[in-house]
Amino acid sequence: MIGRLTGKVTQEDDGTIVVDVNGVGYELVVPLGTVGRAQSDGEGRTTLFVHTHVREDVFSLFGFATEGDRVAFRTLIGVSSVGPKTAIAVLSALPAHDLGAAIARKELGKLTSISGIGKKTAERLLLELKDKVPVLEAGGARVGATTTHAAPPPAALASTGELLGRALVNMGYRQSEADRAVEQLAGKLAETPLPDLLKEALAVLSK
Repeated sequence: MIGRLTGKVTQEDDGTIVVDVNGVGYELVVPLGTVGRAQSDGEGRTTLFVHTHVREDVFSLFGFATEGDRVAFRTLIGVSSVGPKTAIAVLSALPAHDLGAAIARKELGKLTSISGIGKKTAERLLLELKDKVPVLEAGGARVGATTTHAAPPPAALASTGELLGRALVNMGYRQSEADRAVEQLAGKLAETPLPDLLKEALAVLSK
């Protein structure tokens, strides 16, 4: 399986790009705006996080600017009757954080305005993603964004830990594993943004 690629984007065409990695061109389907948001180095090489989709005679690569975007994509394709191309269409119209907000507010009209999303599919998204809003919002927050604010009160810390634990459970981890990660990161709950906490928690659980 391919999890990440770093190379030069040599072709962009209506949601499909080609990334040249040491002379090999990989074709990836990406949400709109992915290349512009992805991290690039001084030599013009772009890093993309990849979801490898294999089914029967289908082998497709889907690329994302951040790990959070890929998590949001995998959350979407976990919804019944929502395939990879539909998930890409959703993320092209609504970045992960905006999608999470739309789900939380039950904005059916915003979902049905997306090309290819009918009322039944929109209703299914609202139903099956209502408990996964923290995952979407964490995945969609800007990596490296910083804010200046006073330290939150103890109740806010508890809320951050709860959100982190809920996000991990929604991603498929057991409650005991989520609790262990939250406990190890307890000292960082006061000052670290939830998206960064989620990344650190995943690193903890991968050991």
